[in-house]
Amino acid sequence: MEHNTKIAGKNVLITAGAQGIGESITRHFIDSGAHVAIHYFSSADTANELTAYAKSKGLKAVAISGDLTKEADANALVEQTVDALGSLDILINNAGSLVARKLLNEMEAEFWHKVMDINLTSMMFVTRAAAPHLAKKEHSSIVNLASLAGRKGGHPGSLVYSTSKGAILTFTRALSTELGAQGTRVNAVSPGLILGTSFHNTHTTKESAAETTAGIPIQRAGNAADVARAVLYLASEYDGFITGATLDINGGVYNM
Repeated sequence: MEHNTKIAGKNVLITAGAQGIGESITRHFIDSGAHVAIHYFSSADTANELTAYAKSKGLKAVAISGDLTKEADANALVEQTVDALGSLDILINNAGSLVARKLLNEMEAEFWHKVMDINLTSMMFVTRAAAPHLAKKEHSSIVNLASLAGRKGGHPGSLVYSTSKGAILTFTRALSTELGAQGTRVNAVSPGLILGTSFHNTHTTKESAAETTAGIPIQRAGNAADVARAVLYLASEYDGFITGATLDINGGVYNM
């Protein structure tokens, strides 16, 4: 794993930082010398393991549970992060889920709002709470996790998930304009087929994965580390000129 020395000593909050892509992102930050606050919803054991791993390297680390669709939990997450780390340099908005596949004719309002809240409203809550702390730093950074589904529309049954991920792309652009003056850059990554995560283990069949992989120009699916390296890069350019951008990570299957 390559180390990013520009990250050393930075204070980072990663939502859903103890499973799948989030776990890989957290490990990459730790290995680059960052102090981490690891949010989790159900992955307590992994969150505690990551905390111990960071502390074994002499870094500050804390694991914090919470339901980020609840405004109070999102606010508490940020406050506990700042209490534990002292300040906040980087926010990684990784929490999200497809939940289940439902077509338009199966869509209940309750399910629509649930997925939107998990993927989009929670991101707004955490970012709103974090922004004043990020503003205290001369250079700070936010990286939002979107999806190729937000570009292409996703596979059947991912209507609300794809819509929420497309909204994250716009959220990123709008927020980069709004927070630019305070010195906070805001970017997104848009992963394609990333195998080996609970998301695809749950929602993608082997047949579907094989069919999708066959259409990827570099002839392989992605992995969590592919995404983590890109997130680390965008976050580390804290004094750079990249903001409002989305980095597509899909092996060349879709580009624009």
